Amino acid sequence: MLGDSEKHTLRKAVFLDRDGTINVEKEYLINPSDFEFLPGVPNALQKLQNAGFLLVIVSNQSGVARGYFTESQVDVLHQSMEKRLELFGVSFDGIYFCPHHPTSGQSKYLCDCECRKGKPGMLLTAAKELQIDLSQSFMIGDKIADIQAGHAAGCKTFLVKTGYGKDFEVASRTYCSQVVDDLLAAADIIVTGEK
Repeated sequence: MLGDSEKHTLRKAVFLDRDGTINVEKEYLINPSDFEFLPGVPNALQKLQNAGFLLVIVSNQSGVARGYFTESQVDVLHQSMEKRLELFGVSFDGIYFCPHHPTSGQSKYLCDCECRKGKPGMLLTAAKELQIDLSQSFMIGDKIADIQAGHAAGCKTFLVKTGYGKDFEVASRTYCSQVVDDLLAAADIIVTGEK
């Protein structure tokens, strides 16, 4: 159990799904030249960072398990994305991805892990490593698995209608998740709520 002084040193974060939330959904995206930010995303990330939130990506990347690409290739894609965001003065405080899949995959990647969203493993790991107060943090994504992971971790959640979001709008209500058009809309609500 954390004492009061330890709680005050914890930081607030916005956990972000990647595909369909930050960038245009392209199935099993791995080539940096195919990466495309959704409209308003760099501005949204800038707003959240300027408001004092840590920015943390938590992304399921089962393409690794399926043999479509390697963990190193995912890292290269993320480095390219971060380089592009430098133009906006934005940087991520953590990038976590799950390379596993419970039913489709090879060798060590074929497993029912704790890090694949809708489980909260990536968020819990980030909270420990980055000293994050999950109760003061948010999870934003376009799939019900994002909402489930955020809910299980104790975060407030937003479902964006970009990517696959429209398919999960009704299901997200089970978790009292706010539904918004896109990441910029979520950022506006979060930042306004902080004032």
